[in-house]
Amino acid sequence: MKMETPYQNHIDKADFDHVYEPAEDSFLLIDALEKDLEYLKAKNPTFCLEVGSGSGVVITALGMAFPGALCLSTDINFKACVMSKATATYNKVVLDAVNMDLATAFTDKKFDIIIFNPPYVVTESEECGGTDITASWAGGVKGREVTDRLLSLIPKKLADNGTFYLLLIEDNIPSEVVGIMAKYGFRHDIVVTRRVRNELQRVLKFHR
Repeated sequence: MKMETPYQNHIDKADFDHVYEPAEDSFLLIDALEKDLEYLKAKNPTFCLEVGSGSGVVITALGMAFPGALCLSTDINFKACVMSKATATYNKVVLDAVNMDLATAFTDKKFDIIIFNPPYVVTESEECGGTDITASWAGGVKGREVTDRLLSLIPKKLADNGTFYLLLIEDNIPSEVVGIMAKYGFRHDIVVTRRVRNELQRVLKFHR
């Protein structure tokens, strides 16, 4: 089963001065979803969320594969929300793009799929918390300060039968993330791993 990569011809190169440009990690997430497509089709998701959607290519790819699903995205960078919505529209996907921190403003939403390509670069803590393009990469201590905040929300935001996809690098100490999620009652699988330059990227899938 194949997933289509969304067209991005509508995006002006200059826009990527303000929004994270789709890169190897973005396409690794799409590859992970494609690898898991049979599993996802059996789940028949109706409510899908990408946290920190950037350009919107990942949630749009998912929306193209599941045209009946309701897709939402969030990003703390308002310009990223605008671009995500434009990417979805250009590829004939209906998407609500919401300008918010992680998924904090959703109170009772229970998503069937949650996707997160976090800011995973190890930085000083002070570099975290921006609302511009720095928010797409500055991860603080272990490159995990933003990720760890989302992990605590997942039990409240994910449907009982739902699946959470998370991209990590070795610096993020994935075994610790697995341990945190296990305490919340989640099992995990490594969907796909790829070395990109000097980074080992992997997509983990968490489910109950």
